[in-house]
Amino acid sequence: MDRKLLDFLVCPATHQPLHRLDAKQRERINAAIVCGELVRGDGRIESMTLDDALATRDGRTVYRIDDGIPVLLVDEALGTATLDGIAAPR
Repeated sequence: MDRKLLDFLVCPATHQPLHRLDAKQRERINAAIVCGELVRGDGRIESMTLDDALATRDGRTVYRIDDGIPVLLVDEALGTATLDGIAAPR
């Protein structure tokens, strides 16, 4: 994903800036997905692990990136408020 594009993207629900997850953050989220702990915006439990993703600044919402395209749909967003270490570095 182009860095210039990332500078313009915001969460469609909260309008917070988004940051790309690092490997450690993705591992944490994928472990929670495998355990069935993450719920999507539409209320379903997420079952597909992430290859790449964006998170809100506060780390409470994560959006997957599929084939280089951010999927910024609120219904498909992952609620990650229960996970530590997902917020943007300060």
